[in-house]
Amino acid sequence: MASSAHRPHPLRQAKPMLRTPPPSALTIAGSDSGGGAGIQADLKTFHALGVHGLSVITAVTSQNTRAVTAVHALPQAHIRSQIDAVFKDFPIRSVKTGMLGGAAVVRTVAGELARRKPPALVVDPVMIATSGARLLDAEAVAVLIARLLPLADILTPNLPEAEVLLDRPIRTAAEAERACRELRTLGPRAVLLKGGHARGRTVVDRYCDERGLIEIRHPRLAFEAHGTGCTLAAAIAAELAKGRPMRTAVRRAIAYVHRALARGYRPGGGAVLVLGH
Repeated sequence: MASSAHRPHPLRQAKPMLRTPPPSALTIAGSDSGGGAGIQADLKTFHALGVHGLSVITAVTSQNTRAVTAVHALPQAHIRSQIDAVFKDFPIRSVKTGMLGGAAVVRTVAGELARRKPPALVVDPVMIATSGARLLDAEAVAVLIARLLPLADILTPNLPEAEVLLDRPIRTAAEAERACRELRTLGPRAVLLKGGHARGRTVVDRYCDERGLIEIRHPRLAFEAHGTGCTLAAAIAAELAKGRPMRTAVRRAIAYVHRALARGYRPGGGAVLVLGH
């Protein structure tokens, strides 16, 4: 009987199982050192929803579940080189933008996306962190409106971000409906106006496109979470990468975020939850 020393090791005999790769989705956003939002949340979402996640980092933040304490924007040349690297090698089916920082970075990203024309573009106009830190200045907002929104297949602002984009308060349901429609006039083909910042036991998200406006309602969960906006936009991008129609992608993404919120946990000392992807 042959000794075990002469038997072929099972790992040496194994051959890689090649399969059709999942579709690729790209996130262009900032890095969250606390792991709850930004690039980290986006890549978790892509993985959970079955797409291959690619990333272009625009800024490195120092943050945790309590606060953002520093933001370091990457040089434009390095942002451009990251975009060039992923577009040269991967068949990118969708792109999601998040935290972009200053006007120069917004201009660079918009220029690269206008030139490369990805099949789907989700713009999450990240302006204010959960902690209250301002992440997009006035000049950058102006460039976002002029250069990036006209490229977007869908824009996903929350109520405070919509107020900045439209330069007026949004207090009532009628004002929210009007804002959703008006945001489309800035260029995006569809708008998802998130209702999480409004009051009430039910969260009302408003979606509008060329077919009209619909409301998507779900029960409000009684806690504050970190990274919900990033995750929602990334989930829409993932569903679009898989070939879902826009309205289907939005509904599935909202349902995914609601499930992830229900599985949330507190890994740090802050009060906000991190989503259970």
